[in-house]
Amino acid sequence: MSTELTKSTIAIAGENALIVYFGDKPSPEISRHLANTTQILEGLLAESLVDLVPSYASLLVIYNPLKIDHHGAQKAIRNALKASANSNMAESPDSSKVVALPVYYSTESGPDLQRIADHSKLSIDDIIAIHQQIEYRVYAIGFAPGFAYLGEVDPRIAMPRLSTPRTKVPRGAVAIADRQTAVYPAQSPGGWNLIGLCPQRMFDPNAHPTMPVQVGDRVRFQAISRETFLDLGGQL
Repeated sequence: MSTELTKSTIAIAGENALIVYFGDKPSPEISRHLANTTQILEGLLAESLVDLVPSYASLLVIYNPLKIDHHGAQKAIRNALKASANSNMAESPDSSKVVALPVYYSTESGPDLQRIADHSKLSIDDIIAIHQQIEYRVYAIGFAPGFAYLGEVDPRIAMPRLSTPRTKVPRGAVAIADRQTAVYPAQSPGGWNLIGLCPQRMFDPNAHPTMPVQVGDRVRFQAISRETFLDLGGQL
């Protein structure tokens, strides 16, 4: 069994909460283990569960103390970890889904493309091609509903956050910060480097599900034209 799947530890996170640490840093293997454990634990705890909050390499488990005690919750977590590890060891098919997100890449929609090109000594076309080549894992969802942290960006186009964040980043902005990439789900301040716009809604409270991706899913970006972007409901 991979050592990555045997490093999990459980700690108390409150009167009715436990946190599971899956490793020191996120990786595709840990992301898959975390997603599988989350799915299994949801079934094991059932009505005793209040919420599961996955992050980069941890899972917060909030349970109903009137229906299960601390020791019962820990036992369920250990069973879920074991079942997930065995599933990974057996090389079962990845249960996560692959989500394709369309992107209108251009200096019009991505004002930081030229600066990334200057920094990396690559052409803008090279940066666009490299960004699309990788299948990214959803490591966490946070900052705002639908803001999915995706990794890992090719080091050739990795860029540090802006020293002075923008006061307004448009909804759908596709961005890079260090080895991560993301799509802004709503207009907000932000310090990431903008390389394009995505017409796909990353959070819609009226939709089911409300988000197109979950932690553990994989994302691929696909370049589209300006005309297609507008036809899909994108706004410039």
